[in-house]
Amino acid sequence: MKLLVVEDDPIIQEGLRIALAQEGCDIIVADSVGKAKDCLAAHSDIDLCILDIMLPDGTGYDVCAEIRRQSELPIIFLTACDDEVHTVLALEQGADDYIAKPFRMRELIARIKAVLRRTGHHDKENDTVRVGSNEVNLRTGKVYRGGTEIFLTAMEYKLLLLFINHRGSILSRGQLLHLIWDAAGDYVTDNTLTVYVKRLRGKLEQDGDAAVIQTVRGMGYRLL
Repeated sequence: MKLLVVEDDPIIQEGLRIALAQEGCDIIVADSVGKAKDCLAAHSDIDLCILDIMLPDGTGYDVCAEIRRQSELPIIFLTACDDEVHTVLALEQGADDYIAKPFRMRELIARIKAVLRRTGHHDKENDTVRVGSNEVNLRTGKVYRGGTEIFLTAMEYKLLLLFINHRGSILSRGQLLHLIWDAAGDYVTDNTLTVYVKRLRGKLEQDGDAAVIQTVRGMGYRLL
């Protein structure tokens, strides 16, 4: 699932990127109306847009109007303005839902899923990603090889999602340590990260397979 997040607050951007990536989403971030329009022109496979109202070069309403001129792409407004006027205006502009800051991430994720169900976008069959000889079903969170499920721990699957959502890019060990933590809420150590990467490789790269997780010496890891 590919989401466009139009938000100029870098802290909120990063929080959304991490939380939505863990839900299996591919995130595109724009911090202005102009960049949002460029993203919409460049990506025809966006499934839903999350729009802030106040932006440096205009408003989320401008982005919403651009979208509605071309499609019925689902839209959720995300803003600090929670008064009735803004709520009504957002809905009249064609928004499918509206959530005010500060918000609980679980609530936003629930609303995203509800909007996708309501608009029918959840029925798309493009939620399977190939990683080497493996198939990753992003909707069910399961990994298969030749029709047989490969069991991944929760942490291994989180790590795999991070690689998938940054495919082709090098992720430094520092970035991975920042983005991933264990189920108890403690930060993963450098040594533990090495173990997780090794175990994930062992499950995805079997005898005779080409490498799918590349070590870039002195820089980090990259999913091929």
